[in-house]
Amino acid sequence: MDWKTMDEQMAKRDKSFPAATKGEGGKDLAPTVLADGTKEFHLTAAPTKWEVEPGKIVDAFAFNGTVPGPTIHVNVGDKVKIVVENQLPESTSVHWHGMQVPNDMDGVPDVTQDPIQPGKSFTYTWDATRPMVTWYHSHHNGTKQVTSGLYGGIEVGDIPTPNNIKPSQVVLMQVQDAGTIGMTINGKSFPATKPIDAHLGDWVEITYINVGTMEHPMHLHGVDQLVIAKDGFPLPAPYKADTVPVSPGERYTVLVHADAKGTWAFHCHIFPHSEGSQGMFGLFTLMRIS
Repeated sequence: MDWKTMDEQMAKRDKSFPAATKGEGGKDLAPTVLADGTKEFHLTAAPTKWEVEPGKIVDAFAFNGTVPGPTIHVNVGDKVKIVVENQLPESTSVHWHGMQVPNDMDGVPDVTQDPIQPGKSFTYTWDATRPMVTWYHSHHNGTKQVTSGLYGGIEVGDIPTPNNIKPSQVVLMQVQDAGTIGMTINGKSFPATKPIDAHLGDWVEITYINVGTMEHPMHLHGVDQLVIAKDGFPLPAPYKADTVPVSPGERYTVLVHADAKGTWAFHCHIFPHSEGSQGMFGLFTLMRIS
């Protein structure tokens, strides 16, 4: 490929952003509130066809038909009940990553429970004890099941912010890099990733959740990231960074002050994860400040 062809190909792809695809993961999951105040959620694990970028449809495993699965919101002090139904062709389980739960609710087959067999269900119950942002995921044949899409976000209350800053929006960025889902942010690969739109002066809270198998240094052009929490724990001394490295299983929460107008690149800084001769791909999106 000569340089002119490469540039034309890049421009065509980059200008298609944000490209429309079928399906959107990570939407809020509404609970049923029981008589005693317990919040009950239902998750169904099943095979699904998932469009990661225009025209690229993969065989995924998904909770409630989307990748990531729906986001579970609860408050500190809530009693939580989650019924997991298995419609997969193999056994599964669900682990509540970083949550303080009873041992028999931890979701690790042959350690704390029997696997949830195909056609069966399991009910998890636990109390939400502290503010945090984390994730849930399969803990059975994880090499296949997690990289096929069996993961989703959990938000418990609000993470404390310096000087009581009130973000105008809260964003979860669930970063995958392997399996059928591949290099994706919230189940989509550029140009199908979702931009972050903000107004000048806004504060935006972003939590990176590395659901994949490799470290991803997340780099935002044009504006600083104020790192305020790691794995849901508020940092005693928040710090500024332009690049935040996130290892598998880790979560970092940052505040971004939208103080510079423009369209800013936002990507993993390992270029084989985000940019090549075809243009931007994979772990790449834009922050648009107006």
